Amino acid sequence: MKVLILGGGGREHAIAWAVAQSPRCDELHSMPGNPGMAQISTCHPGDPCDCRSVTDLAERLSVDLVIVGPEGPLVSGVADALRAKGIDVFGPGRDGAMLEASKAHSKSFMKRHGIPTASFTICTTLEEAKEALYSRKPPYIVKADGLAAGKGVFISDQLSEALESCGELLGGSLGEAGKTLVVEDGLVGREVSVMIVTDGNSYRLLSTSQDHKRALDGDRGPNTGGMGAYAPVPWVDRSMLQEIEEKVVKPTLLGLDRDDTSYRGIIYAGLMISPQGKIDVLEYNVRLGDPETQALLPLFDGDWLEVCHSCAQGKLSEVSWALKDLCSVNVVIASEGYPGDYEKGHPIEGLDHKEEGITVFQAGTALKDGKTVTAGGRVLSVVGTGPTFEEAREKAYTGAKAIEFKGAFYRKDIASNRDKPKEEGV
Repeated sequence: MKVLILGGGGREHAIAWAVAQSPRCDELHSMPGNPGMAQISTCHPGDPCDCRSVTDLAERLSVDLVIVGPEGPLVSGVADALRAKGIDVFGPGRDGAMLEASKAHSKSFMKRHGIPTASFTICTTLEEAKEALYSRKPPYIVKADGLAAGKGVFISDQLSEALESCGELLGGSLGEAGKTLVVEDGLVGREVSVMIVTDGNSYRLLSTSQDHKRALDGDRGPNTGGMGAYAPVPWVDRSMLQEIEEKVVKPTLLGLDRDDTSYRGIIYAGLMISPQGKIDVLEYNVRLGDPETQALLPLFDGDWLEVCHSCAQGKLSEVSWALKDLCSVNVVIASEGYPGDYEKGHPIEGLDHKEEGITVFQAGTALKDGKTVTAGGRVLSVVGTGPTFEEAREKAYTGAKAIEFKGAFYRKDIASNRDKPKEEGV
């Protein structure tokens, strides 16, 4: 098979790594890819959100399958454009992608189909936002409706700050993404991510996972795109997972069917589990998580290309499914200053370090004079796997210590509090 992967981050490198191991893979291409992906695929320049560029490349290469990594191309309708050309795609069309593209749409979907989530109000004016906030207690949660690159959620214990956030968003601080707001009740508990592979009829679950959003040890510092992740989550037992399937997974798929929304790809359900065990959906994403993917795919015991292709053809039920009885820890190495301003172009040393149980995925990297250099905030993911979390953590941190570049930093506590994670409010 000829396969094209859209995207160029750590998640996409992990997808390419998994696909390249398949005996079904004859040619692997990426758009735009990164230096790590270039070692196992042919990289093509271009904007993966540009439908014309993607379809032209896919037709020119005569690809059999396109796997979409990030949400941007899905929201742009790239999957629809490819399917219109008769090309199989792992990823939902624009209608399905609205689960992530619009928080108002997503929350309304949950309410309409009886899927548990925090009580909410959709606001398009400051007066509506004031009324919604005045009726609630802290913490005050304000979310921009549209995609905002992780900058659209505001949590505050002060009413005045929440009102100020509403005013700025409605005033255009995030453009069209903030012209509609969702104000919702705060939830307290432990978060867990559940990745659902579905062709709209059947589904399979990857291992549960949990990411670390804060930049610094002890869950301090600003929010980031994710400084690490681990899988599986020890405190999610079989009974809880069955409850998640009954209350979230199955109603979500039934809701999409009732709304006549075709869906073939990933549904990422971000969940909050209260101290009493109540399950609520915080958000949906329509693609694999980053940094969760880098921890999850090494635990999948099968042919990932077969999964993606069968799912794209509506034949997921025909694929065998197994997960390795291992633990996985992903430590993200970032550039000094991230998630704020950071320098680029620093040479990276240690990428040639090889050791069993350690895998390095590239994200914010580039080639300069034949040398791999930093080119982003989150530069690398170092993944350790082993029969226990202690061994997986040791592998991950051994791999991280072997890599050096100016300004490199990473958290030292990824997966250290996995059995009794701190309860948080969102």
